[in-house]
Amino acid sequence: TMCTCCSFKCWFIFFNSLFLASGIALIAIGALQYSTYTQIGTFAGSSLSRIAVVLIVVGVAIVLISLLGHVGAFLDNSSMLACFICILIVIILLEVFSGAAFYIFLRRVRHFRCCGADSYADWYKSKSWGNPKAVPDSCCAVKREGCGQDKRKIHTKGCITAIKIFLLRNLVWVGAVCIALGIVLVGVCLCMNIKRKKYEHLN
Repeated sequence: TMCTCCSFKCWFIFFNSLFLASGIALIAIGALQYSTYTQIGTFAGSSLSRIAVVLIVVGVAIVLISLLGHVGAFLDNSSMLACFICILIVIILLEVFSGAAFYIFLRRVRHFRCCGADSYADWYKSKSWGNPKAVPDSCCAVKREGCGQDKRKIHTKGCITAIKIFLLRNLVWVGAVCIALGIVLVGVCLCMNIKRKKYEHLN
């Protein structure tokens, strides 16, 4: 039993180390993107820096959660390990939820009727697009070949604004899911802590 417990602990630390490494990688990627976004920000404006900040925040959260698991494993603290496992379950559920939301988002993106990041003019300034007098035909109200050359036939609203409106309309559901998961997490951690104290009291 002792050997099995030791083996489980070693595997736990190994996989948690990978989890920690992924968090550090996200921080590094976010920091690199934040430091260089001005070089490619002509098209996307300030949205790149916001994405970089999100990556850094997520990376820091992963590192902290992973450290919680490491400390709990080294100290054999059942409460810390229970909280770590609960947080992992919440993260997995959020990933599933985010994946489903992203799939729905991709299905609806063509209905946003937008063009560019902040406005259709972003395409004129984009070096990667390379055509300062036209936008892609996907920006047209009625998609036809070459229609992007006529400003009167394109959507002028930026996609960031359209996405913000879409997210705000669905923010209530996202908030409700997050609150519910948070309540479950706190409840499980409290129950585990109470159970541990009862066990210690009996001993």
